[in-house]
Amino acid sequence: MPKIILNINIYAPLETCFNLARSIDLHKESMKHTSEQAIAGITEGLIGLGESVTFKAKHFGFVMELTSKITKFQYPDIFIDEMVKGPFHNMKHTHIFHVSQGYTVMIDEFEYTSPLGILGKLVDTIFLESYMKKLLTQRNHILKDIAESSGNP
Repeated sequence: MPKIILNINIYAPLETCFNLARSIDLHKESMKHTSEQAIAGITEGLIGLGESVTFKAKHFGFVMELTSKITKFQYPDIFIDEMVKGPFHNMKHTHIFHVSQGYTVMIDEFEYTSPLGILGKLVDTIFLESYMKKLLTQRNHILKDIAESSGNP
């Protein structure tokens, strides 16, 4: 199962970073290029433990829907969202936060298994893993920019 781990240092309070990471509004903003919309569940504001959201977006020329649910939530240190329905065979996204030397360290651990067995593994190797890493990195930089600015959503 591929696992992408990203770290970013953010010069903003821990609580601000945690809340922005679980903000449906920030997620939609950071994924504008995929025409992402929240269409069911929690569709705006902050998502919490036991709550779910369904996103609809365009990736690789296809419109896809993905429903994820918050399965672990310890404010303001960690939350996990897991896919309950969508294009992956399974998906788990762990968001970890801690303070170090005056900034917040945000760690993203994104684990997934593609569908289609051997063909899915081939797709991972050729382009999906790098695509997901780029998508998450872009989102994290947008979150960092908003957290470090004075106007948080």
